[in-house]
Amino acid sequence: MSTQELIKHADDSNFESMILTGDKPVLVDFWAPWCGPCRAISPVLDELASEYGDRVNVVKVNVDDNPRTAGQYGVRSIPTLLVIKDGKVKDTSIGMVSKNQLADLINRNMN
Repeated sequence: MSTQELIKHADDSNFESMILTGDKPVLVDFWAPWCGPCRAISPVLDELASEYGDRVNVVKVNVDDNPRTAGQYGVRSIPTLLVIKDGKVKDTSIGMVSKNQLADLINRNMN
C-alpha cells in the first residue's frame, strides 16, 4: 500500500464520520496547497502514516476548501495538526515541527 493510500482526505461533509467516530487516534493536518510549511511537512506525514500503519489514521483537511471544519476547530494558522481520539481533541501542534515531535505527539495520545 502506498503512502498516498495511507493518508486520507476529509472535507466539511465527511469529517465527522471519518474522524470523530473512529476507534483509533487520528492525526489531522489542516493545510493549504499554497502553504510552504504545509508542503514541507507532507513527506513527514507520509512517513508517519507508513510507520504507524493501522494504529493511527492520518487525515488531511484543506482549509481553503473546508472553512467550516477549520473554523469549528479554531484553525487560525497552518499547518495545524490535531490528535483526535474518542471524538475529542487530545493534542495540538501548530507550525512546522520535526518528525520526532510529531511522533511524540502521537505516542503520548495512543492509549
